Amino acid sequence: MEIRPTPLRAGDTVRFISPASTPDKANVDSQAEIFESWGLEVEYSKHMLDKYGFLAGPDSDRIADLNDAIRDPSVRAIICTRGGKGSYRIVDQLDFSALRADPKFLVGFSDNTALHFAFWNQCRIVSLHGGLFGGVLGEILENTRETLRCALMDEDPVGVAARKQEPTSVLTTTGIAEGRLLGGNLSIVGTSAGWLLPNLSGAILLIEAIEMGPGSTDRVLRMLRRGGHLRDVRGVAIGQFENCNLKPPTGILDLLREHFGPLGVPILGGLPIGHGHDPVTVPLGRIARLDADKQVLAFAGGYGSGR
Repeated sequence: MEIRPTPLRAGDTVRFISPASTPDKANVDSQAEIFESWGLEVEYSKHMLDKYGFLAGPDSDRIADLNDAIRDPSVRAIICTRGGKGSYRIVDQLDFSALRADPKFLVGFSDNTALHFAFWNQCRIVSLHGGLFGGVLGEILENTRETLRCALMDEDPVGVAARKQEPTSVLTTTGIAEGRLLGGNLSIVGTSAGWLLPNLSGAILLIEAIEMGPGSTDRVLRMLRRGGHLRDVRGVAIGQFENCNLKPPTGILDLLREHFGPLGVPILGGLPIGHGHDPVTVPLGRIARLDADKQVLAFAGGYGSGR
């Protein structure tokens, strides 16, 4: 059974943290204004803008910021400012006892997939894959804003309709599958196998990627298959593959088809989830219904504004 954090209300506090790489302050400030327009109070963590090589400060400072947010009862949602690299370095140091005692939302994606796995493995807390991401142009569009607002502040999450203009839409098959939605960034899914990746038996696997080549993609997918991690998945939800080599032969689309096709489960591609244009937020750990025939990934509460 999953644990769902209480939906936020006007006046609640969210705190921005940088568990991986350093964000651009102007981008963070613009995101903060959107949260404030929803009636929420925004706080910045102490080390949010620190720089330490490719990291937003040493591991000790980043985990301190994260645990401070977990332990502070006034903080109702933890917002990751960006991904990059580094969240996987600190997942074993989270204060899980405090998190179980006071469940709260985690919002992030990309490298922060590692944190989503930790929230689920240790606490069975539903977390939110997504955020206020503007894609390559940096413009945060209304659909991106509204799906995050709904995920944070409404009782029921919205559903997501596939987009034919997304290159991965050609991977869609047929059929319907139900299971918990687990996964995230494909690179981190691979990095986590064997120590952090949740048990995917009975789950719908979500994947998205950015700047992965065919070789690295094949390496991750082959390891997941041969390691038995995909053996009992019920369906595959494929999001955006941004700045990836998709061209045949042996392009990433071919490789995804090669590795997921033999599983014999419904596959839904073309989902606007990830690093691409106008991405949406979805809850990880919730029961999802993947309908490849209607090309919709749905949750309790129907389709809402995510369509």
